[in-house]
Amino acid sequence: DPGPAGPPAAAVTTAPAQTPTTDGPHSTPPVTRTTARTTPAGGLTVPELVGVDFTDARRQLHERKLGWRLVFGTGTGRNVERTSPEPGTPVRRGVTVTLWVAGPAPAVAVPDLVGDDCAAAADDLVEAGLYPRYRTGRRGTVTAQDPAAGASARWNDPVALGCGDPPSTTPDSPAPTP
Repeated sequence: DPGPAGPPAAAVTTAPAQTPTTDGPHSTPPVTRTTARTTPAGGLTVPELVGVDFTDARRQLHERKLGWRLVFGTGTGRNVERTSPEPGTPVRRGVTVTLWVAGPAPAVAVPDLVGDDCAAAADDLVEAGLYPRYRTGRRGTVTAQDPAAGASARWNDPVALGCGDPPSTTPDSPAPTP
């Protein structure tokens, strides 16, 4: 998680200590280095999301290639109450924006993922508001999931996936004896 970008820092200029030279007019000028934090290319900033339904806010962040973290409250409603970083803050792609939502996490049905490609299943979980946890790796076919398809969960809940190619028999495997 790259964390929030802060305000641009002031430029810092440093110069090495000078040692007098006796070489005459061929002395080397001092070296000056400038380090500055710049606004991200393209002017990417955190959008104004306060008052927006959290699913719409999440979509807007996704479209800007920003991450999101949802923190649900104890009040009522689905609208974003505040964000961190604040709206208008310059950020780089991939930065995670935390969204505080007024009400509790809504219920969601766990999708059926067994038999799906593991990467596609992970995308489906995120789209449904859930998060994948991997038991056996992230490649291959989903062979197991917990909770099961159709179970009730809440936004942000993890779903454990067992991924990988199912064991196969090879010609070198000994045949079972009757």
